Order: sequence, then structure tokens, then C-alpha cells
Amino acid sequence: MIVVTTPTGAIGRQVVGHLLDAQAPVRVVARDPDRLSPQVRERAEVVPGSHGDADVTDRAFAGADAVFWLVPPNPRAESVDAAYSGFSRPACQAFARHGVQRVVGISALGRGTPVVAHSGFVAATLALDDLIAGTGVSYRALTMPSFMDNLLRQTGSIKDGVFFQPISGDHKSPACANRDIADVAARLLLDDSWSGVDSVPVLGPEDLSFDEMAQIMSEVLGWPVRFQQVPVEAFRARLLTAGMSEAMAQGMADMAVAKENGLDDAEPRTPAASSPTTFRQWCTEVLRPRFS
Repeated sequence: MIVVTTPTGAIGRQVVGHLLDAQAPVRVVARDPDRLSPQVRERAEVVPGSHGDADVTDRAFAGADAVFWLVPPNPRAESVDAAYSGFSRPACQAFARHGVQRVVGISALGRGTPVVAHSGFVAATLALDDLIAGTGVSYRALTMPSFMDNLLRQTGSIKDGVFFQPISGDHKSPACANRDIADVAARLLLDDSWSGVDSVPVLGPEDLSFDEMAQIMSEVLGWPVRFQQVPVEAFRARLLTAGMSEAMAQGMADMAVAKENGLDDAEPRTPAASSPTTFRQWCTEVLRPRFS
């Protein structure tokens, strides 16, 4: 039995699809089961509720062999630790209590870098990795840079010809697509031969700057798109205006500063770590249809 959290999310729903295609027994934990597709409701066991709730995880992990773990966003959390480790502690207790064998989690690059201690969301994510590993389960942390798909949050401004980040336009870093993350996660969940604790980088196929991304978007979309760097404080203020808590807005700002200073750039690019979807392909197949 494979349990999938966030089964209606951008990554989780693709993981569920791969597992069902492989005829694996699947159980999903869903806050709102009505958002599940008819296929998932028909073919998977459904445990309603939040996977941050002890009673829910106790039901969900009974008899489970493997779990896909992804912490949902909580922009109003009182701290980044509360958002990640605090949310996940009931599940970690349930992993041990129910003898879950393997967990695959969504994590981040940066462990061991000079800037990681002050990287906000990333530092909290890596602390969660340690919490999960400490339960005794076999664990694979999928360590990622920024997601290409995060740009979908800026489709309105991209339509007007500009997108924003608090990072230099000429800073080259890896970027990966959600589809590739889901592919790697599903493969690991279906493979019962691994054990121990390790990380699995998912880097995309190339390092690109935001200026280069703007050029590719312009070519694919058919209108000029430029990148504009915004000051970190302006970025943080915008998050606060959108309703994010002080702690979470600061965590996002700290992560951006750390990325500017090389957080995502230390992981060696190997064939195994390089996932297939190029940014141009992602723009063609994911971004452009949003404007059709």
C-alpha cells in the first residue's frame, strides 16, 4: 500500500496518476475529497482530513508500506519550523508506530552550503528531512531548486510582458518541472529495493538565468517578455500585503537571498540528477496553453 499526501496538488496528483497507471494499491489523504478526480475516487482508498492531524495519519498509515510526503503551504504559520516540522511531527510518530518502510519527501537543495543556515524555507525543509530520517524509516529526500511551474503564479504579469523575482537576472541556476519531480517520486515509491537515508537531486536539464528564461518565453509565447529584479524588501512587503505572516514572509525573503548567494548552485550536475524537461519545452507545453 502506497499512501499519497496532497493528492490534488500540482505534484501529488501526478504521483497518484503514475501509481494508478502502474496498478499499485494507493491510499490518498485529502482535505477535500470532492476535488479528487472520479478515477482516483474509484480506484484509490480515500482518507479525508489533513495529514497534519494525528488521527488522520494514524488511519492513513495503518498497513502502509510507503508514503509520499509533501507539506502543504501555510502562509499564515507562526514560524517556518511550525509550517514544516511542526506540521509533520504527528506523521513522523505514525511512521514509526505503523512500521512504514519507505518515505519519499519533497525537499530542497543547499545542505552543506555556507548560506543554508539563513535560508528560511529551505533550512526548515532540511530540518524536516532530519526529523523524518530520525524515525528509522528508509527515506529519500527529493532535493530541488526552484520549480519552473512557480512561474504560473505570474501569468497575469507575463501576459503584460514582465515577470519578477528578487534575484539577479544574470544569475544562472538549475530549475525543474513538477512533472519530472512526480516521475522520480513515483519510481521510488514503486521500487521496494532501496533502504537507508539519502537525497535524490532533481535539477532539470540545464542552468538558466532569469534573463535567459525571459528570452525563451518571448520566443515561445510570441510577445516580448522581460525579467525585472525587485528588491528583497519590496518582495517581502508584497508577501505581507498578500496576507502572509511576518515569519513566513521573512522565510521567503531569506530563501531568495540565499539563492542569490549560491544555495542552489553547489549540487554537481550528473546525468542521474538531470531531469528531462527543458524550460523551452515547459513553456511550450505548460505555460503557453494558459494563454490560449
